[in-house]
Amino acid sequence: MCSRNPLFARRIRTRSGDWPFRKCRPNVDRISLATRTENENKRFEKWDVNGDGRVDRTDYREEGLRILAAFGRDVDSPQGRAVMGALMELFAVQAAAVGVGPDGSLDREQFLAADQELMFGRGDVGFDEVLRPTIAAIADLCDTDRDGLVDRVELRLWLTSAVGLSEEESDRSFELIDLDGDGRLTVEELVTAVREFHYGRLDIPLLG
Repeated sequence: MCSRNPLFARRIRTRSGDWPFRKCRPNVDRISLATRTENENKRFEKWDVNGDGRVDRTDYREEGLRILAAFGRDVDSPQGRAVMGALMELFAVQAAAVGVGPDGSLDREQFLAADQELMFGRGDVGFDEVLRPTIAAIADLCDTDRDGLVDRVELRLWLTSAVGLSEEESDRSFELIDLDGDGRLTVEELVTAVREFHYGRLDIPLLG
């Protein structure tokens, strides 16, 4: 039986490691599209730091600085350079997709069109090429003790300070992502969860 409840879905993770509620058909595609659009609008609003209805390099830089500040990392640190470099490259790719130069700006319609062309129109491959480097760099920040894993407290730093969730909401999100229930996430598990969120297949506010 197919369940829309992710709490149930995580208990029956498939042997291949796929998120089981991706297999819910036929309604999941329609639900995913609506959720995906909502999520992308939220991401636009989050990255439009100055609230002028457009995003540009400055907005992406400010978002990166805010994320680094949440983890107490300097922009010139290796992790800081990775995050900032990934964000600047992300903007350049999005801008080029809609014919805007690297020093230009995108309105909401252009932002959504770029995401459609670069990611959603190409499936998981699109995410891997476009958004994964940024999310992986941010996820690496979460691993504050450098053990290669992200625990509940480390994820809380990102989701409370950078995303704006409460500690309770962050902890609930952790439980949904931690599919095997071992209390730890690999960076890859976290990146995969963000991908599922952006594609409207996971109802956890992971705005990267």
